[in-house]
Amino acid sequence: MAKPRVLYIVHNHPALHPGGTEIVSRDLFREMRDSGRMEALYLACTNGLHRERKPGTSFQTVGRSADEVLLWTGHVDRFFLSQLDLGGVVADLRALLTDWRPDVVHVHHALMIGVEMLFLVRRLLPRARIIFTLHDYYPICHREGQMLKATDDTLCHRASHDDCHKCFPRIDPWQFSLRERHLKTLFSVVDRFVAPSRFLKERYVAWGLEAERITVVPNGRHPVAPAPHRPLPPGGHRNAFGFFGHINLFKGANVLLDAAGHLVRAGRRDFAVHLHGGMLYQTDEFRVAFREKLDRLAGVVTWYGPYDTGDLPGLIAGTDWVVMPSIWWENAPLVIEEAFAHNRPVLCTGIGGMAERVAHGVNGLHFAAASSQDLAAAMARALDEPGLWERLSAAVPPTVSIAESARLHRVLYGLEEADAVA
Repeated sequence: MAKPRVLYIVHNHPALHPGGTEIVSRDLFREMRDSGRMEALYLACTNGLHRERKPGTSFQTVGRSADEVLLWTGHVDRFFLSQLDLGGVVADLRALLTDWRPDVVHVHHALMIGVEMLFLVRRLLPRARIIFTLHDYYPICHREGQMLKATDDTLCHRASHDDCHKCFPRIDPWQFSLRERHLKTLFSVVDRFVAPSRFLKERYVAWGLEAERITVVPNGRHPVAPAPHRPLPPGGHRNAFGFFGHINLFKGANVLLDAAGHLVRAGRRDFAVHLHGGMLYQTDEFRVAFREKLDRLAGVVTWYGPYDTGDLPGLIAGTDWVVMPSIWWENAPLVIEEAFAHNRPVLCTGIGGMAERVAHGVNGLHFAAASSQDLAAAMARALDEPGLWERLSAAVPPTVSIAESARLHRVLYGLEEADAVA
C-alpha cells in the first residue's frame, strides 16, 4: 500500500531566512519524513530579497535535499496576499499538485505563494486535506502581521476597518473590508487551522474564524542537552542577560538597550547584556541610532552579531537570564522554548504568547510592553533578589518534543487515531 503524501508550503526556507516559521515548519517536515510513515515534500517560496530568479525550471532544490524545493514567487500582492503571476507560479503549482498528488497540503504561510492557492488545491484535489498553521497575524493586520499601530507603535487590541485606515490613510476602510472578505472566503476551504498558542487562537476567533476549526498544537523542538550554567567566581551572582533574535523595532532590542541605560544612570554597572542576532533589512536611521546606544553602553552591553542555530548552546552557556523584549503580540517565540530547553529563566513582555508561556514569578518575570523602565526594574529584581534565579530556573517547564508535535499533526491529517487533541 502506498504511503500517504504530505506537501508542506512555507513562505521561505530557513537556509535563506532563519525565522521562526521557517525553522518550525522544516523541523516538522523532517520529523514526518524521517518517521517513514509518509512521503513528504517541503516547498519553500522565495523572491529577489533572498534569491535571484534562476533560469530553467521553476523548482530548484536546496543543496542536496531532493525533497526540499524552492519556488520563486516574487509577484505577490501583499495587501490581499494574492499571487499575481497566474501564468507562471500558479501554472507551476498546478503541475506539482496534479503530478505529485498529495493527500495532505499543510500551509505554513500564504504570504509568498498567495492565498488563492487554497482554492486551487481544493479544485484539483477535492479529497486532499488542507491544514493551515496560523503563525502570526498577517491575515488580520496589513502591517506585517504585527498588530501595532503605525502612528505610534502601540499595541492594537482588535483590528477594525476604520482603525486600519488610520494606520494606512491611503487605503480606504472599504478596501480593508474587501481584504477581510477575500481572505475569509478563501479560508473557507481549509479543513483545520493550527494555532501554536491559545492566545493566537483567541485572536483569530475574535476576527471571525470558528473556534472549532482551530486546534492548538504547540511547536515541537528537538531534545537538546542543556548548556551548563555559567560557573560563578567566589561572591559572584547571576548578572548576565542574553538577547537572541533579530535586531529590529518589533523584537525590542532597543527596549533592552534603554533599560540597561536606566540601570547605568542609576549607578549600576554590575551586570552584562549580550546581544546575539543580525540586523538585516533595517533602515540606516535605525542602524545609526542602535549603534549610538551601543557606544554609550560600552563595557556593559556587547553585540556579537548573527549566529547559527548550532551556536546557541555555546552562546547561552554564558547567559543567566534570557530577555524577550518584543513590543508586539508574539505568538509562540522559539527563543522562549530555547531558553527553557537550556534551563534559563526568561524576562519577557507580559503580553500575547509570551505571557502565556512564561509564568510571572514562577519561571520568569514579566514587564510592560515597550517600557524600558519596567524592564530595568525587572532586571534589578533579577540582580538583587536572593535565591530568585535558583527558584525560577528550577521551575522551567519542559518543551514539547518534535515527535509529540508530529503525532498531534498526524491526527489532524487523519493519518493517526487521536488520544486527545486540545
